Amino acid sequence: METLFLSCLIGGALFAVISVIFGDWLSLALDGALDFLSIDGHPVLQPMTVVGGITVFGGAGMMLDRYSELGGAAVIGFAVLFAVIAGICVYFFYVKPMENSESSTGYSMKELSGVIAEVLVPIPEVGYGEVMIKAGAGVSNQIAASFDGSMIPSGARVVVIEVKDNTLYVSKLEL
Repeated sequence: METLFLSCLIGGALFAVISVIFGDWLSLALDGALDFLSIDGHPVLQPMTVVGGITVFGGAGMMLDRYSELGGAAVIGFAVLFAVIAGICVYFFYVKPMENSESSTGYSMKELSGVIAEVLVPIPEVGYGEVMIKAGAGVSNQIAASFDGSMIPSGARVVVIEVKDNTLYVSKLEL
């Protein structure tokens, strides 16, 4: 039984080391060849939680087997219990918060109404200029026209009034 526990412990530790050190490189090199290993189902069954549970099963089993007077079935039962608890803890304290922390640099042009921007290329009374806006996690340069038909010099702060035909119609911001 010690061999089972030791192999679970070593296998889980090796998986952790390999995935941390070589994970991105290995994924690129194999070009998705191991995608069939992905578990599509309940979100708790992420590879990190499953392998973490297997590792804890091995470690808890070894400790209980060596340092307790419990029988073989009780050792396996408690080791499974510890593994399930550890997997749930890993999911709720690591995996789930990391899923919620993902940010996107994408944005929609429709979301830009009301956004403050800076004029890069002067906007003439009739015609187009260019503004820089903060959108998502970065900045973006967009084509802009004057909403009220007034000239807006470069460096001026403007507010987006309307978005039409992928053009931002802006007005000078006066605070």
